[in-house]
Amino acid sequence: MLCYIVFYVVLRCVTLCFTLCFTLCYVVLHCVLRCVTLCYVVLRCVMLCYIVFYVVLCCVMLCYIVFYVVLRCVTLCFTLCYVALCCVTLCFTLCYVVLCCVTLCFTLVTGGELFEDIVAREYYSEADASHCIQQILEAVLHCHQMGVVHRDLKVRSDPLSVCGHFTCFAGTPGYLSPEVLRKDPYGKAVDLWACGVILYILLVGYPPFWDEDQHRLYQQIKAGAYDFPSPEWDTVTPEAKDLINKMLTINPAKRITAAEALKHPWISHRSTVASCMHRQETVECLKKFNARRKLKVAVPLSHMITVTPQESSESTNTTIEDEDTRVRKQDIIKVTEQLIEAISNGDFESYTKMCDPAVTAFEPEALGNLVEGLDFHRFYFENLWSKNSKPVHTTILNPHIHLVGDEAACIAYIRVTQYIDANGTPRTAQSEETRVWHRRDGKWQIVHFHRSGSASTLSK
Repeated sequence: MLCYIVFYVVLRCVTLCFTLCFTLCYVVLHCVLRCVTLCYVVLRCVMLCYIVFYVVLCCVMLCYIVFYVVLRCVTLCFTLCYVALCCVTLCFTLCYVVLCCVTLCFTLVTGGELFEDIVAREYYSEADASHCIQQILEAVLHCHQMGVVHRDLKVRSDPLSVCGHFTCFAGTPGYLSPEVLRKDPYGKAVDLWACGVILYILLVGYPPFWDEDQHRLYQQIKAGAYDFPSPEWDTVTPEAKDLINKMLTINPAKRITAAEALKHPWISHRSTVASCMHRQETVECLKKFNARRKLKVAVPLSHMITVTPQESSESTNTTIEDEDTRVRKQDIIKVTEQLIEAISNGDFESYTKMCDPAVTAFEPEALGNLVEGLDFHRFYFENLWSKNSKPVHTTILNPHIHLVGDEAACIAYIRVTQYIDANGTPRTAQSEETRVWHRRDGKWQIVHFHRSGSASTLSK
């Protein structure tokens, strides 16, 4: 809401809608959710003639765009009228359009989240996990047959999108597929990747890809870096692992489809293939996973309440990418500081690990010549820096980082070095440096650098 006047108009519209639409058919029990920012109200109501509970979503039509979004929602819900789809499956008993307000009535689903149901059970086995993923796959298959890709499958359901090839960024970090992170065109296969993540969690209680650092998490996903560690995976059948491997295939063209997954022996022959042993450790891990997940959801929600509609829309589209960029830039600064520390300490072994064998450089010591390789630098390490026992302190000032794709970056900065000369006098040297980093096998290496300033006995 941009102002109280608009807020008042919205409430008036909602009130008028209920007056005209629900007096004869429905009794409103209570308000489930009121979101002023997105202009909708969710209510729980009951139909008088059938005594059936419904969830009512009232969307105020403030502009044509909102109307178009609601129209797409209605179309998708009718398209996906299927019993296994729970929240996204709609039994559309009523759709009112009154003045500027649209009222949609959905069947109320009160079963809660999947993982919460599992931890509440007294007995949970691999066969139960097979049954759970079967229901999810059946719903996904129906969506795909109707030309719809979910794009954000996880424990909690989110809106759907019409099927096709997408390039926009959508989804939840831990469930994103490699092609989404690479920003390649993608389609139905992204849902099977998410199913693989869900199945992995169902079997051991923690996700296949996990890191507090979101950038490192994305790198794990793009590399398909997951495994089946002991001891928790020792009791899981090979068939279950095989299905996960086929779902978490990096190449979407080779990834298993929903129809093929439903024919997999671990699902189609559950009674003879899947283990029926109680998995108590999985249940305990799921309890911890649920707690972490809810905490991560609660913190952003407290911020969402205070932002305007425009701020909310802009942040939704840019938050993930901005956070990824910030983390990557911090990584570049960190490895640059580590490189300079190796130079200051005369540690040629560490310096070598952080440089490409064919690294090129322009620096004052080379007298304007382009030097290639590490032999030129080795001389200074062996004859000067390694023999310097006096304290050296180096500071990076005003670093500017340019990211070049996912695997390269350039950093420019001013380097200030404080040291003690041969006479015991404190000195300060300054140089302007530019370094080009390239990531190979998950490690950053210098491929080129340029340093200006006068030749120094300490700077390098």
